[in-house]
Amino acid sequence: MRQLTCTGPKEIEWRDVPEPTLEGDGEALVRPLAVARCELDPLLVSGLIPQRGPFALGHEGVAEIVALGDGVRGLEVGQRAVVAFQVSCGHCGTCGVGHSANCDAYPVLSDYGMQPLSGVEYGGFLSDLVRVPHAEAMLQPVPEGLDPVALASVSDNVLDGYRSVAGHLARAPGSDVLFVCHGGPSIALYGAQTALALGAGRVDFASDRPDVLTLAEKLGARPVETDFSRRQGRYPIVVDCGIRREGLHYALGSTAPEGVCQGVAYYPTPLVPVPLGKLYTLGIQFHIGRAHAVSLLPEVMPLVASGRLQPGAVTTRVADWEEAPAAYLEESIKLVVQRPA
Repeated sequence: MRQLTCTGPKEIEWRDVPEPTLEGDGEALVRPLAVARCELDPLLVSGLIPQRGPFALGHEGVAEIVALGDGVRGLEVGQRAVVAFQVSCGHCGTCGVGHSANCDAYPVLSDYGMQPLSGVEYGGFLSDLVRVPHAEAMLQPVPEGLDPVALASVSDNVLDGYRSVAGHLARAPGSDVLFVCHGGPSIALYGAQTALALGAGRVDFASDRPDVLTLAEKLGARPVETDFSRRQGRYPIVVDCGIRREGLHYALGSTAPEGVCQGVAYYPTPLVPVPLGKLYTLGIQFHIGRAHAVSLLPEVMPLVASGRLQPGAVTTRVADWEEAPAAYLEESIKLVVQRPA
């Protein structure tokens, strides 16, 4: 079968690889239909993270189930499903408390399309077939009538945007929210959509990118153009989306006393200074960590199915399957690669 493979820094090509097979009663084989480029993918293919040889690409997507193990219940061949990007069992102690990103059964960062981080190759969604080892946990059925292209990023970045505010707004309903976008624009945009859908007060969106600010305004947020040198107010909930130190400090400085700043980005540099004394003095809570895909999918899919969250509105480029090698290196806010019907 064919698999989109990163062979070196900014070098991407289709390669023939062995076709996966079912290896257990609880597994599934799926055929990806629409695959989104995650905010982490450009970093993975850039060479900034040391590569451990060629690796498969793609970990956000919607797929068709083509085979199921004898022990799988509640799923059917031919059904479409969102595939959790993190490999997790769904029933260990850690998964049981909702922390499926750190499943006890697998090494840390056991994700599709991220072999440079985990050191283990699980395959990628830009492939003809993908093996899903825990089908009942990792596959979330897609309701009839929903477009796979619109849902392609639900596996990861939509979940990230959702969890950036959902819990905080549940504890403080109607709060104003500021998104600070200095990288990872789609996550921030999905988060702004979520905040509006969940009844936040004012939703402001700070960035230095005019194209991202324009899209944020179309989604219903108030655009705030900034170079991240001076805050323009304080908010009870702030979401930090990016990898630049000045952006992080702007986000922390924009958080009100006793407020919450939620970080959703991976900072690749080993040391990033954080003003702990200021956070301590003002009682600011700083949260950071990965989204838990298996645990969050059952919360997010009903919001999408109801139309209250519309991730397709963030997509700015839809490429054909054969265009994937070139499209993956293009600049766009949100890329989705679509398999022909």
